[in-house]
Order: sequence, then structure tokens, then C-alpha cells
Amino acid sequence: MEPLRLKLDLQLFSQEKTEPATPKKRQDARKKGQVAKSMELPAAFILFFSFLSFYMIGGFMKERLIDLFSGTLRHDLLMDVTMANIRMLFYQLLIQFLIMLAPILILTMVIALAGNYLQIGILFTGDPLKIKLSKLNPIEGFKKIFSMRSAVDFLKSMLKMSVIGIVVYTTLWDEKAQLLSLSHVPLEKSLHYIWSLTLTLGLKIAFILVVLALFDYLYQKYEFEKSIRMSKQDIKDEYKKMEGDPLIKGKIREKQRRMAMQRMMQEIPTADVIITNPTHFAVAIRYDSANMQAPKVVAKGTDHVALKIREIAKEHGIMIMENKPLARALYAQVDLEESIPGDLFQAVAEVLAYVYKIKGKVKNA
Repeated sequence: MEPLRLKLDLQLFSQEKTEPATPKKRQDARKKGQVAKSMELPAAFILFFSFLSFYMIGGFMKERLIDLFSGTLRHDLLMDVTMANIRMLFYQLLIQFLIMLAPILILTMVIALAGNYLQIGILFTGDPLKIKLSKLNPIEGFKKIFSMRSAVDFLKSMLKMSVIGIVVYTTLWDEKAQLLSLSHVPLEKSLHYIWSLTLTLGLKIAFILVVLALFDYLYQKYEFEKSIRMSKQDIKDEYKKMEGDPLIKGKIREKQRRMAMQRMMQEIPTADVIITNPTHFAVAIRYDSANMQAPKVVAKGTDHVALKIREIAKEHGIMIMENKPLARALYAQVDLEESIPGDLFQAVAEVLAYVYKIKGKVKNA
């Protein structure tokens, strides 16, 4: 029972997702659109820089707004009410509004792109847009509603609302005396004060949202890393898929060796001589003066393969010569279908000359 229990414990441990994701797992998750991203971070940056831009270009917007209303009240109210005049009036108002809002719109677009780029870089994928019937599963939807992520999102929302409420309350409470006295202040000063107070509140709230969004990004990154963790077995399976199953690769290599051996054995009948050890090594040499610049090794082997080479050579009447040093040198230095190197050329040439001499005597006899 103890070995079986230990084996089961090891199997369960190997299935626990305790290992960081491999680069391939991260790449596959990225292709599916699964990345560490906070949706609140770009929105918080947009809000912060939008209010900050009001401080920078508030004068420009004020002048454009005054020109817009003063021109309309002084001139446009006295024009004839015709379709052409109304169309021209709305066209001019639209142009003025676009000019006034263009800096804010451009800044918002740039901040939105930068906020997403800093989190995930450049990413184009249509996988999240694919229709998946699993998303219509009510049980899965129910699990998501009451999941830990939903609880955390609810707590984050409550925290944001609480912090923002406290900031707004304390700011307005500090300004209560000034707010109560606005009824005795000229309209222009009242509007200027309300504008300043609104910008101050906006910047405070935006800064708080940026800080909370940064913490949210860290949390999203933690959740993402947790979701793509792998077990030891997952890593092994991934390695097998990438590199191939060792058993299959071994079978392929074995088959390749058998095919190479078969081709080599088919070349033995074309050899001119077999140089042996005599029992441990056997090297088959072939030389065709019309097509070769030097003799070549067409087959070689040790022990059982050497014995097989000698058997085939005897069957086809190929001469077998014993030369221990030359057989060992040829086996160690020359691969199949390679020419004899210069340092062994003289010894091989002498062997071939002797073989040709013996074959000539046999033919003459």
C-alpha cells in the first residue's frame, strides 16, 4: 500500500500548477489575447491628463468659448432664418467646437494608446471576438458572477467610491465658507471660482484613480501569472510536443540506422577489397579510375557488422585482406562515401595494387 500511495502522491504533485509559464505558453496565451492588462489604468491616465490639460490650455479654450458665444449673440441672431443660413451657422459652430476640443481629443487618443502599449505592447488578435458556445453556458456564467475575481472587483469598486467620496467631501467642506458666499459675488468671479474648484477636484480624483489603477495592474499581473502557471507534467508534455516524443524519435533514428545499414550492405558487392582486423573491424574499399580521383570507403563496421561484411564479400568473391593498423585507421578516420585521406593513400594504394595483381593472375590463369 505504501508504494502505491507514494506513487499517487507523486502523480498529484506533478499535476499541481506550481511552475512559472514557459515562453511558449506565454506566447500561446498572448496569441489568444490573454495578457496582464488593467482596463482602469488607461481610463485613469486619460482623466488625469485631461484635467491637467485644462490648466495648460484653459486660457485658449476660454477665448474660443467667448468668441463663440459673443459672435453668435451679436451677429447670428440678426440674420435671416433660412435653410442656407441655418446650415452655415451650424457648420461654423461645429468647426469652432472641434477646434476648441481638438487638443483634448488628441491628448485622449494618445494617452489611451500609450496606456495600452505600456501594458501589453503591440497586439492584434481576433481570438477574443470568436463566437464560443461555452460562453453561453449559464453554469459557467453563474460561477463567474460568484467567483473570487468578481468579489475582488466589487471590493475595488467600493474602495474607489469610498476614497473619492471622502476626497470630495473633505474638499467641499474646506471650501464651504467660500461656497456659501457665492451669492454675494459677481457672476464672473463665481464662475472662475467654480472652474478652479472643479479642476482641483478633478485632479485629486484623477490622481487617486491613477494610484488605484497601478495597484489594479499589479493585481491583474499577479492573477495572469497565476492563471498561466504550469505543472511539471505540463512542462514535460510541452517539451515533448516541441522536441518530439523521445520514444518516437528513438524509433525514427533506429529506422534510419537500419536503412543506412541496408544501403551500405548493398554497396559491398561493388567493392574491390575488404580490409579487416581480422575479426573486430572490416572496411570495404572501391576504386574506379574513370570516375574517382581516389579510392572511397563504401562500407565499414565492427564486430557483428564486420562479420556480415565479410560474409557478403565471400558470397560475391571479393578479396579479404588482413591489415590491422590500416583497418583501424580507415574505420576511425574515414566516413562512408569519403575518399581516402592523403596519409593513408599510400597504404591503400599498395593494397589495391596487390589485389589487382592477384585478380590479373587469376584472369590469366
